[in-house]
Amino acid sequence: MTESNRTASIERDTSETQIQLKLDLDGTGVSKIETGIPFFEHMLTQISKHGMLDLEIVAQGDIEVDAHHTVEDVGIVFGQALAKAAGDKSGIFRYGHAYVPLDEALSRVVVDLSGRPGLFYEVEYVRSRVGDFDLDLLREFFQGLVNHGMLTLHLDNLKGANAHHQAETLFKGFGRALRMALSVDEKNLGHIPSTKGTL
Repeated sequence: MTESNRTASIERDTSETQIQLKLDLDGTGVSKIETGIPFFEHMLTQISKHGMLDLEIVAQGDIEVDAHHTVEDVGIVFGQALAKAAGDKSGIFRYGHAYVPLDEALSRVVVDLSGRPGLFYEVEYVRSRVGDFDLDLLREFFQGLVNHGMLTLHLDNLKGANAHHQAETLFKGFGRALRMALSVDEKNLGHIPSTKGTL
């Protein structure tokens, strides 16, 4: 595995959304994100910055209905791109974790690039919305990402009194944990990090 070829470009075109996404796992944290949903864009930027992923997303969806389809479908496409860019996962650490605070809020995120989709989401927001954004949709984003990225993801908000802060610690933590899991393990180059021999 070389660090220079871990990229993917994915497009999704349905009656509800049209999405183009480009991902470079070995980037510098640069992002360009256009979804028409400002709070969601702010969250996605956290993954890019703290995961050191270059991420470009252009999404058009039926946000006049609500943001659900766009948020979920971006998660689906992100997961597809992640799976494609990671390839056979040889030579990576596979596991990643992060504790991330933001003022009073604190979250724990644990990732296993296991090849098995599983989302374990323990988050109780202190309010249901940030501005006009429904925070329930963040679970839909991560569910789509996990299902199509074929990874196990534990997201636990441990404390928080501000819903924006709670959400942001999850996205920053996911970026950090993903960065760790995807990092090159110099002692394991060319080998799959599993006794099964495949992920």
